[in-house]
Amino acid sequence: MLEKNSSAVGIFPNHQDAESAVKELQMSGYDMKKLSVIGKDYHTEENVIGYYNTGDRMATWGKFGLFWGWIWGLLFGSAFFFIPGIGPVMVGGPLVAWMIGALEAAVVTGGLTALGGALVSIGIPKDSVLQYETALKSSKFIVIVHGTAQEVEKAKAILLNRAEETAEHEVSIP
Repeated sequence: MLEKNSSAVGIFPNHQDAESAVKELQMSGYDMKKLSVIGKDYHTEENVIGYYNTGDRMATWGKFGLFWGWIWGLLFGSAFFFIPGIGPVMVGGPLVAWMIGALEAAVVTGGLTALGGALVSIGIPKDSVLQYETALKSSKFIVIVHGTAQEVEKAKAILLNRAEETAEHEVSIP
């Protein structure tokens, strides 16, 4: 059964601003298991299709090693995907499971990437998904907070402090 919730999405110009927002969310008591972080990484092994785990640490980090190492310590689930058209992407949080679900269910259609398929599958509009994928292509970072309308409203106020742009979406979380 799907539960109606909300998600707020913040687009950040760099990993420092994304990290500051995540730290502020953590200090405010936001449940870190309801937070997803997405950003490009700069691995040199471009033939990697994907890597994910839910408890171990990654052996190779890339350019933003300290940032991703800290994020993985906070969030449940981590993944590395090579997404055609975007490049190497790091993902942390519940979005990992949704991306894997989209890939396994062959939900990725209509020109969407695995990331796009996962976001559309929970109810984020396709035009917003295309905006988020464009931000990733520009090496920006995306923080997505999931939860009840009240939790998301409070978290969105925190995201607004550092994000270039924010949006809120009604979603169905499996």
